[in-house]
Amino acid sequence: MSDLTLNAEKRTQFGKGAARKIRRDHKIPAVMYGHGADPIHITLPGHDTMMALKNPNALLTIVLDGDEKLALAKDVQRDAIKPIIEHVDLVIVRKGEKVVVDIPLHVEGEAGPDTVVTVDHPTIQVEAEATDIPESVSVSIEGLPAGTQILAKDVVLPQGSALAMDEEALVINITAMISEEALEAELSEAEEAAGMEQEAPEAPAEAPAAQEAPAAEGEQAE
Repeated sequence: MSDLTLNAEKRTQFGKGAARKIRRDHKIPAVMYGHGADPIHITLPGHDTMMALKNPNALLTIVLDGDEKLALAKDVQRDAIKPIIEHVDLVIVRKGEKVVVDIPLHVEGEAGPDTVVTVDHPTIQVEAEATDIPESVSVSIEGLPAGTQILAKDVVLPQGSALAMDEEALVINITAMISEEALEAELSEAEEAAGMEQEAPEAPAEAPAAQEAPAAEGEQAE
Protein backbone atom coordinates (compact mmCIF):
# COMPACT_ATOMS: atom_id res chain seq x y z
CA MET A 1 0.00 0.00 0.00
CA SER A 2 1.32 3.45 -0.87
CA ASP A 3 2.42 5.75 1.91
CA LEU A 4 0.64 9.13 1.92
CA THR A 5 2.13 12.08 3.78
CA LEU A 6 -0.02 14.82 5.34
CA ASN A 7 1.40 17.88 7.07
CA ALA A 8 -0.61 18.60 10.22
CA GLU A 9 -0.85 21.55 12.57
CA LYS A 10 -1.58 21.36 16.28
CA ARG A 11 -5.02 22.62 17.27
CA THR A 12 -5.43 24.97 20.21
CA GLN A 13 -9.06 26.10 19.81
CA PHE A 14 -12.01 23.75 20.17
CA GLY A 15 -15.79 23.76 19.87
CA LYS A 16 -18.21 24.06 16.97
CA GLY A 17 -17.21 27.63 16.17
CA ALA A 18 -13.52 26.75 15.97
CA ALA A 19 -14.29 23.70 13.82
CA ARG A 20 -16.35 25.79 11.39
CA LYS A 21 -13.48 28.29 11.09
CA ILE A 22 -11.04 25.46 10.35
CA ARG A 23 -13.29 24.15 7.58
CA ARG A 24 -13.73 27.65 6.15
CA ASP A 25 -9.94 27.74 5.82
CA HIS A 26 -10.18 24.53 3.74
CA LYS A 27 -8.73 22.39 6.52
CA ILE A 28 -10.12 19.46 8.48
CA PRO A 29 -10.20 19.08 12.28
CA ALA A 30 -8.86 15.72 13.45
CA VAL A 31 -7.71 13.84 16.53
CA MET A 32 -4.88 11.32 16.68
CA TYR A 33 -4.54 8.70 19.41
CA GLY A 34 -3.24 5.23 20.20
CA HIS A 35 -0.63 3.19 22.08
CA GLY A 36 -1.57 4.80 25.38
CA ALA A 37 -0.64 8.32 24.25
CA ASP A 38 -2.83 11.31 25.06
CA PRO A 39 -5.09 12.35 22.15
CA ILE A 40 -3.46 14.92 19.87
CA HIS A 41 -5.84 17.46 18.31
CA ILE A 42 -4.68 18.56 14.87
CA THR A 43 -5.82 20.11 11.61
CA LEU A 44 -5.17 18.49 8.24
CA PRO A 45 -5.03 20.01 4.73
CA GLY A 46 -8.51 19.64 3.25
CA HIS A 47 -7.88 18.66 -0.38
CA ASP A 48 -4.89 16.40 0.29
CA THR A 49 -6.75 14.59 3.08
CA MET A 50 -9.84 14.01 0.94
CA MET A 51 -7.67 12.56 -1.82
CA ALA A 52 -5.77 10.35 0.64
CA LEU A 53 -8.95 8.99 2.21
CA LYS A 54 -10.43 7.79 -1.07
CA ASN A 55 -9.01 4.48 0.10
CA PRO A 56 -10.51 4.01 3.59
CA ASN A 57 -7.54 1.88 4.73
CA ALA A 58 -4.84 4.18 3.43
CA LEU A 59 -1.70 4.25 5.59
CA LEU A 60 -0.98 7.89 6.37
CA THR A 61 2.23 9.52 7.50
CA ILE A 62 1.25 12.46 9.69
CA VAL A 63 4.00 15.07 10.02
CA LEU A 64 3.56 17.26 13.10
CA ASP A 65 6.29 19.67 14.27
CA GLY A 66 8.88 17.64 12.36
CA ASP A 67 7.80 14.36 13.97
CA GLU A 68 6.32 11.61 11.80
CA LYS A 69 3.65 9.14 12.93
CA LEU A 70 1.96 6.38 10.95
CA ALA A 71 -1.82 6.39 11.26
CA LEU A 72 -5.00 4.84 9.88
CA ALA A 73 -8.35 6.60 9.64
CA LYS A 74 -10.57 5.02 12.29
CA ASP A 75 -13.63 7.21 11.70
CA VAL A 76 -14.36 9.75 8.96
CA GLN A 77 -17.33 12.07 9.48
CA ARG A 78 -18.66 13.47 6.21
CA ASP A 79 -21.22 16.20 5.60
CA ALA A 80 -24.62 14.73 4.70
CA ILE A 81 -25.06 17.13 1.76
CA LYS A 82 -21.78 18.81 0.84
CA PRO A 83 -18.79 16.80 -0.44
CA ILE A 84 -16.62 17.70 2.55
CA ILE A 85 -15.07 15.88 5.50
CA GLU A 86 -16.08 17.34 8.86
CA HIS A 87 -13.76 15.42 11.19
CA VAL A 88 -11.30 12.52 11.18
CA ASP A 89 -10.28 10.14 13.97
CA LEU A 90 -6.80 8.72 13.40
CA VAL A 91 -5.31 5.74 15.22
CA ILE A 92 -1.52 5.60 15.51
CA VAL A 93 0.09 2.37 14.26
CA ARG A 94 3.63 1.02 14.07
CA LYS A 95 5.51 -0.91 11.44
CA GLY A 96 5.02 -4.63 11.95
CA GLU A 97 1.88 -4.10 14.03
CA LYS A 98 -1.20 -6.08 12.98
CA VAL A 99 -4.60 -4.40 12.70
CA VAL A 100 -8.13 -5.59 11.88
CA VAL A 101 -9.76 -3.76 8.97
CA ASP A 102 -12.60 -4.18 6.48
CA ILE A 103 -11.46 -4.43 2.88
CA PRO A 104 -13.77 -4.15 -0.16
CA LEU A 105 -14.89 -7.30 -1.99
CA HIS A 106 -14.76 -7.21 -5.79
CA VAL A 107 -16.91 -9.74 -7.66
CA GLU A 108 -15.44 -10.78 -11.01
CA GLY A 109 -17.07 -12.59 -13.93
CA GLU A 110 -20.66 -13.67 -14.55
CA ALA A 111 -22.48 -16.56 -12.94
CA GLY A 112 -24.21 -19.25 -14.99
CA PRO A 113 -27.34 -18.52 -17.03
CA ASP A 114 -30.65 -17.77 -15.32
CA THR A 115 -29.06 -16.99 -11.96
CA VAL A 116 -29.26 -14.16 -9.45
CA VAL A 117 -26.12 -13.12 -7.55
CA THR A 118 -26.53 -11.65 -4.05
CA VAL A 119 -23.53 -10.18 -2.24
CA ASP A 120 -24.24 -10.47 1.48
CA HIS A 121 -20.88 -9.06 2.59
CA PRO A 122 -19.49 -6.24 0.40
CA THR A 123 -16.42 -6.12 2.66
CA ILE A 124 -14.26 -8.81 4.27
CA GLN A 125 -12.76 -8.30 7.72
CA VAL A 126 -9.11 -9.30 7.84
CA GLU A 127 -6.10 -9.01 10.09
CA ALA A 128 -3.01 -7.69 8.36
CA GLU A 129 0.14 -5.72 9.04
CA ALA A 130 -0.58 -2.00 9.23
CA THR A 131 2.02 -1.35 6.54
CA ASP A 132 0.68 -4.07 4.21
CA ILE A 133 -3.12 -3.79 4.18
CA PRO A 134 -4.62 -5.09 0.91
CA GLU A 135 -6.73 -2.57 -0.96
CA SER A 136 -9.33 -5.16 -1.94
CA VAL A 137 -9.97 -8.87 -2.42
CA SER A 138 -11.43 -10.42 -5.58
CA VAL A 139 -13.78 -13.39 -5.93
CA SER A 140 -14.58 -14.97 -9.30
CA ILE A 141 -18.12 -16.24 -9.91
CA GLU A 142 -17.52 -16.99 -13.59
CA GLY A 143 -19.94 -19.71 -14.74
CA LEU A 144 -20.99 -20.74 -11.22
CA PRO A 145 -24.41 -22.46 -11.17
CA ALA A 146 -27.48 -21.72 -9.07
CA GLY A 147 -27.16 -23.13 -5.58
CA THR A 148 -23.53 -22.04 -5.17
CA GLN A 149 -22.74 -20.37 -1.86
CA ILE A 150 -19.38 -18.74 -1.19
CA LEU A 151 -18.53 -18.49 2.50
CA ALA A 152 -15.95 -16.26 4.13
CA LYS A 153 -13.57 -19.22 4.48
CA ASP A 154 -13.74 -19.77 0.70
CA VAL A 155 -12.35 -16.31 -0.11
CA VAL A 156 -8.67 -16.43 -1.05
CA LEU A 157 -6.91 -13.67 0.86
CA PRO A 158 -3.64 -11.97 -0.13
CA GLN A 159 -0.50 -13.36 1.45
CA GLY A 160 0.05 -11.99 4.95
CA SER A 161 -3.66 -11.46 5.63
CA ALA A 162 -5.84 -13.66 7.84
CA LEU A 163 -9.63 -13.87 8.10
CA ALA A 164 -10.96 -11.96 11.12
CA MET A 165 -14.68 -12.72 10.81
CA ASP A 166 -16.95 -15.76 11.13
CA GLU A 167 -15.56 -18.20 8.56
CA GLU A 168 -19.07 -19.61 7.98
CA ALA A 169 -20.53 -16.20 7.11
CA LEU A 170 -22.31 -16.23 3.73
CA VAL A 171 -20.50 -13.82 1.42
CA ILE A 172 -22.04 -14.52 -2.00
CA ASN A 173 -25.24 -16.45 -2.73
CA ILE A 174 -26.14 -17.60 -6.25
CA THR A 175 -29.77 -18.62 -6.74
CA ALA A 176 -31.97 -19.59 -9.67
CA MET A 177 -33.75 -16.77 -11.43
CA ILE A 178 -37.55 -16.99 -11.12
CA SER A 179 -39.20 -17.15 -14.54
CA GLU A 180 -41.86 -14.61 -15.47
CA GLU A 181 -44.48 -17.38 -15.56
CA ALA A 182 -43.54 -18.62 -12.08
CA LEU A 183 -43.57 -15.08 -10.72
CA GLU A 184 -47.03 -14.43 -12.19
CA ALA A 185 -48.29 -17.72 -10.71
CA GLU A 186 -46.98 -16.74 -7.26
CA LEU A 187 -48.64 -13.33 -7.51
CA SER A 188 -51.93 -14.93 -8.60
CA GLU A 189 -51.86 -17.36 -5.69
CA ALA A 190 -51.12 -14.54 -3.26
CA GLU A 191 -53.97 -12.40 -4.67
CA GLU A 192 -56.35 -15.38 -4.55
CA ALA A 193 -55.43 -16.13 -0.94
CA ALA A 194 -55.93 -12.47 -0.01
CA GLY A 195 -59.35 -12.46 -1.72
CA MET A 196 -60.47 -15.58 0.14
CA GLU A 197 -59.50 -13.98 3.44
CA GLN A 198 -61.58 -10.90 2.63
CA GLU A 199 -64.62 -13.00 1.58
CA ALA A 200 -64.57 -15.25 4.64
CA PRO A 201 -67.77 -14.63 6.71
CA GLU A 202 -67.31 -13.11 10.07
CA ALA A 203 -68.14 -15.27 13.06
CA PRO A 204 -71.56 -14.35 14.55
CA ALA A 205 -71.45 -12.34 17.72
CA GLU A 206 -72.21 -14.33 20.81
CA ALA A 207 -75.75 -13.89 22.16
CA PRO A 208 -75.83 -12.23 25.55
CA ALA A 209 -76.17 -14.71 28.40
CA ALA A 210 -79.73 -15.12 29.67
CA GLN A 211 -80.32 -13.41 32.96
CA GLU A 212 -82.19 -15.23 35.70
CA ALA A 213 -85.67 -13.78 36.21
CA PRO A 214 -86.16 -12.15 39.58
CA ALA A 215 -88.17 -14.15 42.10
CA ALA A 216 -91.87 -13.29 42.27
CA GLU A 217 -92.89 -11.07 45.10
CA GLY A 218 -93.79 -13.04 48.11
CA GLU A 219 -91.88 -16.15 47.06
CA GLN A 220 -89.43 -17.40 49.59
CA ALA A 221 -86.90 -20.13 49.39
CA GLU A 222 -87.91 -23.28 51.23
